Parts: sequence; C-alpha cells; structure tokens
Amino acid sequence: MSQSRHELKVGVFVLVCLILVAILLLQFSKGITIFRPTKTIILTAGNIGGLKPRASVLMSGVQVGTVADTKLSPEGTNVSIFLKIYSQYIIRSDARFIIEQSGFLGDQYVAIYPGMNQGTILTNYSVAHAEEPFNLLAAARSANGFIERMDGAAKKLDDAINDVRRLVLNEKTLTNLSFTVSTLRQVSEDASTAVGNLNGLITSNAAGAGTAVTNLVLFTEDLRKLAGNAQSVLTTNAPELSMAVSNLQTSTAMLTNLLGEAEAGRGLAGALFKNQQLAGHVSILVSNLAVSSENLNRLGLWHFLWYHPKPPKTNAAPARWRQP
Repeated sequence: MSQSRHELKVGVFVLVCLILVAILLLQFSKGITIFRPTKTIILTAGNIGGLKPRASVLMSGVQVGTVADTKLSPEGTNVSIFLKIYSQYIIRSDARFIIEQSGFLGDQYVAIYPGMNQGTILTNYSVAHAEEPFNLLAAARSANGFIERMDGAAKKLDDAINDVRRLVLNEKTLTNLSFTVSTLRQVSEDASTAVGNLNGLITSNAAGAGTAVTNLVLFTEDLRKLAGNAQSVLTTNAPELSMAVSNLQTSTAMLTNLLGEAEAGRGLAGALFKNQQLAGHVSILVSNLAVSSENLNRLGLWHFLWYHPKPPKTNAAPARWRQP
C-alpha cells in the first residue's frame, strides 16, 4: 500500500508540474492566459504581410491582446484577422488598426491608435478595417524604378551639358562673348562720359536754363491770358460774328448764282462770255474810253469839247479826225 500511495503522490506532482509548465508556456509564448476574459474583434485587410497568429496587439505601446488566427477569404481578395482583446480595454470604432513591424527585421504586430474616442465601442465579434503594412520589397521596387528614372535624367542632363560645351562654349563663341563684353564696357564708359558732359553742361548753364524756364512760364501765363481775352471777345461779339458769317455765306451764294448765270449766257456778263462780237465791241469801247480819259486829263474839258484842228490843205482826201 505504501508503494502505491507513493506512486500516486509522484503522479499528482508530475501532473501539477505539467499544468504549471503549460501555463508558463502560454504566458511566455504571447498567448492569452486562461484567467483573463477576452473579446474577439475581426479585422479585414487586403494584405497582412508576415503577420502570424499569437502576434501581439499593442495600443499606445501596451499589449492589450494577441492575434488568435488569420483566414483568407474564398475569393482571395482580403484577409480576416481575429484579435483576442482583453475585456478590460475599451476600443472604439474611430480607432486606427495598423499592421506594423518591430525594428527593421522584427516580428509584425497589430498597433491600435485611438482616435477622438467619439465612435461606438467595439464589442465581441465587431468588424473593423486594418491598414496594410509597409511593404519593403514594393518600396524597394519603386525606389529601383525611381533610381532608373533618375539615371536616365542624369544621362540626358549630361548629354545637354556636352551639347552646351560643344555648341555654346566653343572657342568662337567665347571669343565673340569676350568681344561683346569689351564692347559693352566701352559703351558703358562712353555713356558715363556723356552723362558727365551732360551734367557739366547743365551745371554751367543752370542760370540760363532757369531764366528760360521762367520765360517759358511767363509766356505760358501770357498765352493763357490771351486765350482768356480771345474767349471773352468771342463771347462778347458772338452775335456780330454770327451775322458776319451769315452775310459771308449769303454773298458766297449770290456770287455762285451770278457765276452760274454768266456761265449759262444770261445777263450782260453772260452775253460777253458767249457773244465774241459783243465782247470785241466792248473791248473797243473800253479802249476808246481810256484814250478819251487820257486826252481829257491832258488837254482839259474845253479843248476836248470845242477845239477842232483845221485839216491841212492837200489834194488828198480828208482824213478822219482824231482827237489830238
């Protein structure tokens, strides 16, 4: 009997040790202890990277649970992540769930970032969305493409620099550039000399320039007064000027009518223009009047009217008398 009792005690001791070892294994393998109540929260994500079951769930750096399991959807489009969260922690729907990595090559875990704590409380089997982890290989591939594009841009830049050196920075261009710079320097020196001469001219003729400006001001003032006087005269004699302009217009119209009638052959002037014989008689009459006026002015009225010279005694026929 003592032997069997001894064996029973050893068996009980071994069983208790095995139970303690199992509890320790659960505790130190990031498992959930059977002594703390938990709730399940389901996360959906397009890619979970290398996240594995029993990974930690941290909120503000404190472990609040573990990853119980991960399941791929039948379509293969997303993954469901089952979290075991200690019931004592309250997580709201506005919190962010991000799959992160501890260190550069460490294990991945689920990080919870509380929001404004204004959303609803996530209860057992609530569903939320998790942000995908940072994909180092995808970033490396993107960086590789970026580096290739940068290499192509650097090659194009190098070709452009070579073209500039070959086409722009050659000996002929540099010579022309040097000549242009020299010419510009000479032009600037000439401009400086011209400015100095102009300054000297202005300085030496400052008095004359001042007098000219004063005279110009006085002339402008006199011109303004003259314009005022002319405006006053025009305003005062506006009726007379209007009448004179009207008379001038009337005279112009009458002269136009007379010229028209003369051109048409009406009246004495028109007859003179149209009848050449009458014009000749008028010309002879004007000539005789001129001779008569000359004789009247030279001999007087009595001699012109009553003096008649005696014709000479000749056998020839008497000539036509003409006033001496």
